[in-house]
Amino acid sequence: MSGFPSRRRLLATGAGAALGLGALGTAPASASASTSTATTSSGRTGSGAEESRSLDELYQAALAEGGKLVVYAGGDTPTQQDGTKAAFLKAFPGIDLKLIVDYSKYHDVRVDNQFATDTLVPDVVQFQTLQDFDRWKRQGRLLHYKPAGFSKVHDGFKDPQGAWVATGAIAFSFLYDTATAGSRALTPRDLVDPKWKGRIASSYPHDDDAVLYLYTLYARTYGWDWVAKFAAQDVQFARGSNSPGDAVFGGRKPIGVGTAGSAVGSSPVTFAIGAGHPFMAWGQRTAVLKQAKNSTAAKLFLNWQLSLEHQQGSFNGWSVRTDVTPPAGLKQIWDYPNAHVDGFPRFMSDRAEVERWKQTFALYFGEVKGEPTPGVLGLHPGA
Repeated sequence: MSGFPSRRRLLATGAGAALGLGALGTAPASASASTSTATTSSGRTGSGAEESRSLDELYQAALAEGGKLVVYAGGDTPTQQDGTKAAFLKAFPGIDLKLIVDYSKYHDVRVDNQFATDTLVPDVVQFQTLQDFDRWKRQGRLLHYKPAGFSKVHDGFKDPQGAWVATGAIAFSFLYDTATAGSRALTPRDLVDPKWKGRIASSYPHDDDAVLYLYTLYARTYGWDWVAKFAAQDVQFARGSNSPGDAVFGGRKPIGVGTAGSAVGSSPVTFAIGAGHPFMAWGQRTAVLKQAKNSTAAKLFLNWQLSLEHQQGSFNGWSVRTDVTPPAGLKQIWDYPNAHVDGFPRFMSDRAEVERWKQTFALYFGEVKGEPTPGVLGLHPGA
């Protein structure tokens, strides 16, 4: 659930707000896209070729195409992508961009229904539901396209044929108010200490598959006794992976579980990624749909998202590109064994296992309650 907020905005508004998934770094429209192989005279890249047109050339072509673009993006609140939209429109004025945020698990079936009813709305899809991209590739729904910089993307974050590419690296863990916790760094084991009873906020693991995977890692590492003790901690569960970070940064709870965060720079809040204890991370997949009405604008969006300028502005310091060096103190996200970067796609692909974990956690934590935080968008938002 891509536009990451700036690091400053993250610290001001809460780590959960980061789940817009991208970067707020604004690539100027005149920036040049890197070249792998030349495009054909029609401007289409051949098989295996990266885009060689500059962002400005793509921008002009997108305006000539009609200047419209619809993006369906996974996220938690209607305004979560406002920063991304503002940065894109500042770089490329005149593009009519509709950027629709909803839970990825609603967006994906919405797109499936639009395929079935021949009413497709989005040009670009940018979701957490990684398994959909493999399925849509098999079904021939995705445009095979390699934006500039594709060769620099971590191998696990792209489809070899260019059917999809990750445009943001996201990590989920727990976070806590550093001063309240004291001098000792907290670990997931500490979350069941009775001293934290009534003082923890969490997103429902059985409402969001990334949070679900995080909780499965906890259960596998610390056992079902840990889960039972955690269930007795009077946890404040809520929908939306933004909610735990909002609770901590808002001073309502000292601990938030199942949310995005950043370990960059100084902050009154600690995002827990310590060695020896699990957290989870993934590359948020983005693709152009083969039936896209605005394919050139869609390509512009992918090239902008993957540009060095944009990737270097990632709120959490992590990029999908191998040639972007993380800030001091951080490794590349795929170099953290406890981030389970390779495990999440495998987990997402086994929907029967996912369902078993969901229903098991419902037994421990109760059923999901509350309205969806992005609102109820219907069948064809953005049409």
